[in-house]
Amino acid sequence: MKKNIIVTGASRGIGFELVKYYASHGHRVIAISRNQEALNSLKQDCLTENKDALVETLSFDLAKGDYRVHLSPMIIQYFSTVDILINNAGFLKVKSFSDLQTSELEQMYQVNVFSVFKMIQILLPHFSNEAHIVNISSVGGLQGSVKFSGLSGYSSSKAALVALTECLSEEYKDRSWAFNCLALGAVQTEMLAEAFPGYEAPLSAKEMADYIAEFSFHGSKFYKGKILNVSKSTP
Repeated sequence: MKKNIIVTGASRGIGFELVKYYASHGHRVIAISRNQEALNSLKQDCLTENKDALVETLSFDLAKGDYRVHLSPMIIQYFSTVDILINNAGFLKVKSFSDLQTSELEQMYQVNVFSVFKMIQILLPHFSNEAHIVNISSVGGLQGSVKFSGLSGYSSSKAALVALTECLSEEYKDRSWAFNCLALGAVQTEMLAEAFPGYEAPLSAKEMADYIAEFSFHGSKFYKGKILNVSKSTP
């Protein structure tokens, strides 16, 4: 059965590969990013792999845009209901706590936390009966995990996403929706390479995207309100 799927942070890395996976399997996808050029490239890649790919791209700034006025109308013109939402967009700034600027901290929270609040809120009237909302966090946001210098802003924002997932699952427990959170370890993405030059992660963006896609289809049968550590490495 074809699913209606939304992926944020779709211009590169895991989000880019997720959209390609869903499109290649015949699902209807809305890919969201502020980078229209990258979205155009993504759509072309999807059509090259599958000439019947059903991919719509929406250029939208998750940190600054008006979700109700601008994003919601764009989404509902394509989807009457949403079956899967992947809150994948992320912003990472590696900087010592003493040097971290308020503006940098705010940007991380706007993308990593507040965008998820806003996205879920505008889609509440449109989630299908069996909707699965998958929030992409980081193993660094888990209590008791190994922490690293320079990641106080990023890891704390990802910890907020962990708590949000659990709270939403409780608040909407009378619905058949599933809210789950995947706390990812190191994945070889552009964001990782920019933050930690020279570091080689044990998994590629495509490998992780394949896992997340399959989890989005089947994970809701086994998990609700759960935080799953998806990591082969310590970081």
